[in-house]
Amino acid sequence: MSTPLTHDSSMLASRLPMIGTLLIAFLLFSNVAWSQPGFARQYNISCAACHSAFPKLNSFGEQFAADNFRLPQWKETSTVDVGDDMLRLPKFPPFAIRAQAYVQARDGEEVDVETGLTGNDSSFDFQSPYLIKLLSSAPLSDHITYYFYGIFAEKGGNGETVIEDAWFRHDDIFGSDIAMLLGQFQVSDLMFPREVRLNFQDYYAYRAAGITYERGVLFDRDVGPFGLGLGFVNGSGIQQNFAINTPGYKRPDKMFDNDSQKSVFGRIGIPAGPVEIGLFALAGEQNSATGYAGNDMGARKVDKTIFGLDLSGNIGAQYNWYVQLLWNQWDGFFDADINFPDRDPNTDFDWFGGFAGIDYVHNDHWAFSALYNYAEANDFDNTGTIYEGIDINSLTFTVSYYFMRNVKAILEANVDFLSEDSVGPPYVGHQSKEHYLLFGFDTAF
Repeated sequence: MSTPLTHDSSMLASRLPMIGTLLIAFLLFSNVAWSQPGFARQYNISCAACHSAFPKLNSFGEQFAADNFRLPQWKETSTVDVGDDMLRLPKFPPFAIRAQAYVQARDGEEVDVETGLTGNDSSFDFQSPYLIKLLSSAPLSDHITYYFYGIFAEKGGNGETVIEDAWFRHDDIFGSDIAMLLGQFQVSDLMFPREVRLNFQDYYAYRAAGITYERGVLFDRDVGPFGLGLGFVNGSGIQQNFAINTPGYKRPDKMFDNDSQKSVFGRIGIPAGPVEIGLFALAGEQNSATGYAGNDMGARKVDKTIFGLDLSGNIGAQYNWYVQLLWNQWDGFFDADINFPDRDPNTDFDWFGGFAGIDYVHNDHWAFSALYNYAEANDFDNTGTIYEGIDINSLTFTVSYYFMRNVKAILEANVDFLSEDSVGPPYVGHQSKEHYLLFGFDTAF
């Protein structure tokens, strides 16, 4: 007796043509264009030209990114001359793959905000694949470049493709030397890009502050020794959209944001001898929090302000250090709730977060990193909400061994200094420790 297709199997069946097309494309170009990572393939150079230790950029790599991801000879090196000055096509589809797989031993457990620890925990966990990502970028004209990547699998989530970075950048708007980037990007990339860190552990303060992926526009220009950036984003992340004319029938368009209020942000980069200093600010709105444990998005728009200070520098040719400090104010963040009368919708909440790290690239095969994450959110104490869990105090050590420029093994240990919070219900805050030991592979090709 045949079994009806489940929702998941139906979805898979509907996507087989697309998956097949991608696989065919991969096989067609694997013999001629897939032996090295994307930019190295385009310009026939080693990954070491831009990376001190993959994925960490060196000074040349940072300049390459600032130059719109191109070298001066991009037309001759990476495009087909079709005899038309108004058309420049890449010689081959400019794709690359990044893949990660890990084994993790950790102390963290699953927590239900209503009932506490569920008993679901795994002290030994195979996390493979952890990430499979398709990347693409190429110059399209003398001034325009595109970039995007799609995630096929991440953190065990399979069955859908998520697009995160996706943008066009013009590096000289109206001959003004002002560059404009339009699309999806991380606001925090103005400071320390998360995608090029050596650690598996994240820059936690950026995630907690909500300054990662957004849709918007970013302008940047160098003025003498100073680097200036100014941007505007929806402030609603990259997951939402809203139907236009909802009473109508099958209208073709959608809004990506449902209000005209945008977040404005900017950074000034100031060189001070061997130290780079950055001053960051953001002013905008976010949705209030409501529901049990503050776990639901409210309907009100409330003000959000962030001030940041970042510092970085090098010690010799092998050490790079960096520090990020963020001060956050969330005005009137919680909706009134009859079950939690202490939640006053007129109360403002301030919290502080940041991180500091140092990377040491010993040689072509070995790199070592340390990363300290810290956040203090005492204003949220006793609110009975998940935002009590903003607090973090952890130290991470990472060892990377490079079999090849683009293939490395990673061994990482994280130590959690916070004590467990067993108060509840609701069970919020720091209900379980977050020590972990991780081993795995990270590669791009």
